[in-house]
Amino acid sequence: MGLDYGDRRIGVALSDPMGWTAQGLEVLQRRDGSELQRIAQLAAEYEVTEFVVGLPKNMNGTIGPRGEICIAFAEELGQVFNLPVHLWDERLSTVSAERTLLEADVSRKKRKQVVDKMAAALILQNYLDSKMKR
Repeated sequence: MGLDYGDRRIGVALSDPMGWTAQGLEVLQRRDGSELQRIAQLAAEYEVTEFVVGLPKNMNGTIGPRGEICIAFAEELGQVFNLPVHLWDERLSTVSAERTLLEADVSRKKRKQVVDKMAAALILQNYLDSKMKR
């Protein structure tokens, strides 16, 4: 399961059972802390065996406050689910998702609804591709 952890929303993506392709699944609103419950439901439903959390690094490779928040979230995931959690450099994943949606002429309203799950899919796909190269 790939997660794009943002201030207001969490994009969720899943891979196929073979771990070849990533697909955006949904966007969770971060409101009352119930997002972990929904992640637990999805993890059980789709038999998730590991998580990939996007790590927003600065362009110079350092980790800023946003990255620290994502690291803390990844640590919490690991403790709650007792599954491997991988942090993956997500620099420009949301920008890339936005650009793809713009090129597809998707309206601003619809872009806002799907950009986070598309960014999660890009993060997960990049991670899966890196595993294939090993």
